[in-house]
Amino acid sequence: MSTSLGNSRRDADLSKLFSRRLVLLGGAQTLMLSSLVGRMYYLQVVEAQRYHTLAEENRINLRLLPPPRGRIVDRFGVPLAINHQNFRVLIVSEQVKELDATLDRLGKIITLTEGDRHRVMRELKRKRRFVPVPVRENLTWEEMAAVQVNAPDLPGVQIDEGLARIYPLGENTSHILGYVSSVSEDDLANSSDPLLQLPGFRIGKAGVERQFDRVLRGKGGNTQVEVNAVGRVIRELSREEGESGAELALSIDTRLQQVAADAIGEESGTVVVMDVMTGEVLAMASQPAYDANAFTRGLTSEEWKNLVGNPKGPLANKPIAGQYAPGSTFKMVVALAALEAGVIRPEQTVSCPGHYELGNAKFHCWKKGGHGAVDMVNALKHSCDVYFYEVARRLGIDRIADMARRFGLGSVTGVDLPGEKGGLIPDRTWKRAVMNDVWHAGESLVAGIGQGYITATPLQLAVMTARIANGGLGVKPTLVRQSHRDPRLNLPDPKPPKDLGVVRQHLNIVQQGMWDVVNSPGGTAQRLKLPEDLGQMAAKTGTAQVRRISKAERDTGVIKNEDLPWERRDHALFVCFAPYDNPRYAVSCVIEHGGGGSVVAGPIARKVIVETLKLDPARRAPETASAVRPNKEG
Repeated sequence: MSTSLGNSRRDADLSKLFSRRLVLLGGAQTLMLSSLVGRMYYLQVVEAQRYHTLAEENRINLRLLPPPRGRIVDRFGVPLAINHQNFRVLIVSEQVKELDATLDRLGKIITLTEGDRHRVMRELKRKRRFVPVPVRENLTWEEMAAVQVNAPDLPGVQIDEGLARIYPLGENTSHILGYVSSVSEDDLANSSDPLLQLPGFRIGKAGVERQFDRVLRGKGGNTQVEVNAVGRVIRELSREEGESGAELALSIDTRLQQVAADAIGEESGTVVVMDVMTGEVLAMASQPAYDANAFTRGLTSEEWKNLVGNPKGPLANKPIAGQYAPGSTFKMVVALAALEAGVIRPEQTVSCPGHYELGNAKFHCWKKGGHGAVDMVNALKHSCDVYFYEVARRLGIDRIADMARRFGLGSVTGVDLPGEKGGLIPDRTWKRAVMNDVWHAGESLVAGIGQGYITATPLQLAVMTARIANGGLGVKPTLVRQSHRDPRLNLPDPKPPKDLGVVRQHLNIVQQGMWDVVNSPGGTAQRLKLPEDLGQMAAKTGTAQVRRISKAERDTGVIKNEDLPWERRDHALFVCFAPYDNPRYAVSCVIEHGGGGSVVAGPIARKVIVETLKLDPARRAPETASAVRPNKEG
């Protein structure tokens, strides 16, 4: 009996314990279920909008679209840089069973180099299998059509259409326009523009393409595309086109640009044509040149090797980056400085026996027998070195330097191009700072004929000539057409040029000397006189030595330029303006190692000024000049 009672009590205790555990388990389950329900409510109701947005972002991608690059045209609207239809052939790896066989078949239709094949294989390994990889760009219409016709035999191969930058005039405008090329790592590091992240996007690397790259790029558009879980595009949902780049109108006349390039021919040199009233650059040829289209499509290693290995420097922008001793073209500046300082009167003569002695040193005139007694006008006409040795000695370098800088030498002009050099106009302060030495009297003599430390760019020489021609107005060169200034270019409004403060009578004397160079018997460029119907031009010849002539060589006879290696020959220079009675155009010409200025550079400049006067592009311009030249009597 007692045993049964004990068992019953034990069973009752176990039942109570089981009931308590059941209650606890049920409570825990209820609590967990409540938490799950609460969390589901929070996610599906409270956070519903947020997770809907995240899901849409995973399903819909917003992609940037490159805008059309802005056109570049000349002063009359002739296209210089445009966008051309670009057919590309692409290949998608996941759609190709036998990649090598497909490339072999494609190679029988269009030209594929081993380099193309290696590049494609490398890109296919780097990218996802569904991402198209470019095989070749810039297909001709015939090549594109051939690929399309053979599409059934080329699984995974497709044609894509885009825009490529084209330069219709090729080499003739390459140094002005520059070129576009692929974005580099440095470009990415120095810019926050998302357009640079686009595959195949190209930016300006030289010339005005680089100078105005941001406004020529335009603003990107966008497209919304639906993608699957691995990022493959399913369909396009919407598209918003971007804003094309600004159109850039240059002051260049393509006809004159062609004339200038043809006139230089096989020589290594440059010609600059400038409007003396507005500063607009009408032509700026640099020879030899390069084809900017080759940079757009991508240079081969052989093409690059030929460019960098050419001793005549086809990649150098000679008008703004070539720094040359100005030689006798500098004598007008020295004459103006002398007249302003009063160290010599224009009618006062200096005797030239063919050399000038200073201490134990002897400085030679280009004419061995000398010019006899010459005044300022005749010294310019005959380009007498001895006259300017004497004038420079009286002046000193600082007063020469001051006048040179007023006429645009010794600092960058600020033309609308990157990479411009400033040349060098030395003075006593410069020599102390750079060489820790005093200025010597003999150095002033050499500076008086545009040699020694003095260097200038061809564009600076054109500016100098324009300021002499226009009556002493400080015009500055520009390549952007003043009547077509797109607000997006953010350029300052043109201002009338400042007066340089040079006495008008002094300018008349220098202009008369330049007139005599061409139009008076005995002038160094008399044979370059213009046809009567085109009026008259004023000019100055120049020859700049690039080597030192020893006393022994002078005693035995100076070696002629044609008997020297090309790189040791003198530079030939020539500056001029026309028409003389109402100046409008200035021309500077520098031919590297060309020899004499009157023999080589002069005829080239004459061809250009003749065509300039015939075409008269400045007076055909729609706007009026921004400055009025003082009359001859001033």
